[in-house]
Amino acid sequence: MRLVSQALGVSICKNLFLCNRQKTQFYLLCMGPDKPFHTKDLSSQIGSARLSFGSEEALWELLRCAPGSATILGLMNDRDHRVRLLMEREVYEAPYLSCHPCNCTSSLKLETADILEKFLPHTGHTVTVVDL
Repeated sequence: MRLVSQALGVSICKNLFLCNRQKTQFYLLCMGPDKPFHTKDLSSQIGSARLSFGSEEALWELLRCAPGSATILGLMNDRDHRVRLLMEREVYEAPYLSCHPCNCTSSLKLETADILEKFLPHTGHTVTVVDL
């Protein structure tokens, strides 16, 4: 991954597919690749107790992504808006982000503004900025 990040000139986001304990609320967390993830810190910010990783089946059903391929671009497949997008502040404020195109065999470098101002409005999703 480091070689790909170097070639693109931007770190590839770590994307985590999460859910609440009841498996009724789903989240896609986009964060920096080297940032530690503590569920307690995130849970309090979004008002959801006991976060865990969502199942492979739910990831496929909602985003049409296989494990290891979760990506912000998968939101185009979430037509019922069941997945809430969470972006770590540094990723949100960066000029570019890099992610997989719903397949982990390649990576894209995109302008963050294009994701926020064009892609998300097109999919009908909004972003919640979180601090990790």
